[in-house]
Amino acid sequence: MKHVIIGNGPAGVTAAETLRKHRASDEIVLIGDEPEEPYSRMAIPYLLTGKIEERGTWLRKGENHWDALKIQRMTGRVQSIAGADRRITLDDGQSLQFDTCLIATGSSPMKPPIPGIDSPFVHPCWTLKDARNIMQLARSGARVLQMGAGFIGCIIMEALALRGVDLTVVEMGDRMVPRMMGPKAGTMIRKWCETKGVTVYTDTKVEAIEAAHSNARQDTSTLGKVIDRVVDTVRTAFGANHAVKVRFSDGRVEEFDLVIQATGVRPNIGFLAGGDVKCLLGVLVDERMQTTVPGIYAAGDCAEAFDPASGKTIVSAIQPNAVDQAYVAAMNMAGGNARLNGVTQINVLDTLGLVSTSFGQWQGVPGGEHAELVDEQHFRYLRLEFDGDRLIGANSLGMTDQVGVMRGLVERGVPLGHWKTRLLQDPTRLTEAYLASAQAQENWQGRSRGSSK
Repeated sequence: MKHVIIGNGPAGVTAAETLRKHRASDEIVLIGDEPEEPYSRMAIPYLLTGKIEERGTWLRKGENHWDALKIQRMTGRVQSIAGADRRITLDDGQSLQFDTCLIATGSSPMKPPIPGIDSPFVHPCWTLKDARNIMQLARSGARVLQMGAGFIGCIIMEALALRGVDLTVVEMGDRMVPRMMGPKAGTMIRKWCETKGVTVYTDTKVEAIEAAHSNARQDTSTLGKVIDRVVDTVRTAFGANHAVKVRFSDGRVEEFDLVIQATGVRPNIGFLAGGDVKCLLGVLVDERMQTTVPGIYAAGDCAEAFDPASGKTIVSAIQPNAVDQAYVAAMNMAGGNARLNGVTQINVLDTLGLVSTSFGQWQGVPGGEHAELVDEQHFRYLRLEFDGDRLIGANSLGMTDQVGVMRGLVERGVPLGHWKTRLLQDPTRLTEAYLASAQAQENWQGRSRGSSK
């Protein structure tokens, strides 16, 4: 059999190795779209801070790792998949036949429609190439603007701060990490960042990015724009200061040496448009990680799987989920019958030393109740969301001792009974509630099994 894996990130690598373990003589092809060794994007912030070298981002560091496993590697971008013909076409015209296929194409940064966004002083922080560009410009003391204060943005922000730059963060939402934390917690994270020397603007947009020298010449012809870009490139090479002027929605204009684009990502599924594989936000998969086309699977940031906590399909773009999904997909590609119980929205974020978490339906549901603890002085926060007597979501800030308990209660949907009332009065009693309720559930299940004999 021939297995083709599209994407060589953590999901793709896990799938390729799992397949080889269980299918010793099958042909395995691993396709990546960058001229790099397979690497982890989550390691890029460590590269920016100097804690690791580029080799430290590689997922596998053995000199002959891929040859030893007889896994064929290719560089290229997939243009289309023909499910009926079992054929993949690359953008250079090459085509590959397959018996099974895994779509593990991940996601890519979204580029906002802002004039000047293509300036050589504006970069996302997503690839090794991006990291090289950023390290060239983000020298100690450089003025850096980061657009976006979401989950990924906060990870990048910490790396930039550790490089000693003069950092400003702008977020169009009313708080930091608005897709992970509620208003109170998101505002507390902002205040924490400000105590660490980071300037944060919320409810603010970037409206335009211009060359800092643009007011010296008003030539807006095609030739003039080309000259501006050449000048900008030269300034980049020589590390010139005040590379761009940024105009904000509140009327302020400030100069920066570097702008980081961290305005969100979207699954890489455009090449599937009009094809046989059904997509919504991501590639729809069942509990076997199989798509709507038999023999074609998906895993990682591009996959949309069922979340039992919310009762709907979601894209859960975190590396542990990607690896779990890839393992299940590979086992089934190898002829097994593996299943994933589902994915849950889980986020754990360290922002300049302040740990925040969100689990499940942290926004709550209509008619649900909640408990909240707020300690702004010590940057401690806890909010629990209930549907009936079950914990369906949670947010925390600066409280790491009960993270595992929150996740367990949300994922397992344990009936809390009278413990719900106690948690509404004192949400810090989560561990007691978990132990008591989980034990009660185990005892009930044990009695049920006994009575069925």
